[in-house]
Amino acid sequence: MKVLMLNGSIHQNGNTYQALEVIGKQLEAEGIEYEIFQIGAEPLRDCIGCGQCNENGCIFTDDKVNEFVALAKQADGFVFGTPTYYAHPSGRILSFLDRVFYSSGKFFSFKPGAAIAIARRGGTTATFDVMNKYFGISQMPVAASTYWNIAHGLRPGEVQQDAEGIQTMQNLAKNLAWMMKCFEAGKKSGISLPDTKKEVSTHFIR
Repeated sequence: MKVLMLNGSIHQNGNTYQALEVIGKQLEAEGIEYEIFQIGAEPLRDCIGCGQCNENGCIFTDDKVNEFVALAKQADGFVFGTPTYYAHPSGRILSFLDRVFYSSGKFFSFKPGAAIAIARRGGTTATFDVMNKYFGISQMPVAASTYWNIAHGLRPGEVQQDAEGIQTMQNLAKNLAWMMKCFEAGKKSGISLPDTKKEVSTHFIR
């Protein structure tokens, strides 16, 4: 089994990445593989709701969205990590995930996910709340920890000094691994996925 993580910071070895690495190392200790996908600093467009999604994901191919979608198809669980900007996730990760889920949400259904938020000081719980919205609308069970999935640090490496934050990341990894193993055991026991329907999509303008 494998967890696909997304680093929503442009910094390839900053505090968000290092917090994801803590989760990854604990997942490995639990027998779960992991990969951290770097969102990078290249230009990234927003979703424009054009409805031209295809089997590969988004119709626009000038960034890494479809590369991430291809990996997501094979993943068994997810962790999305973001820095905190003005009590909000990075604009990059929201634009990225909007397009990922709009075009390819079906590949995430019934796979557990978690989000983490990193900040110098404040705004993490609001950021964490925004990130969790992707899971609820996509039928993704959410892995929890022993505190909100947050940690603190400004300069690269400072997150390692947040003892409770590191503990929270490790416990999150343990809970995520446990959930994935339970789902795999259920699958082997013949427990089917819920037969959910999406035929009805109501609006109230007539």
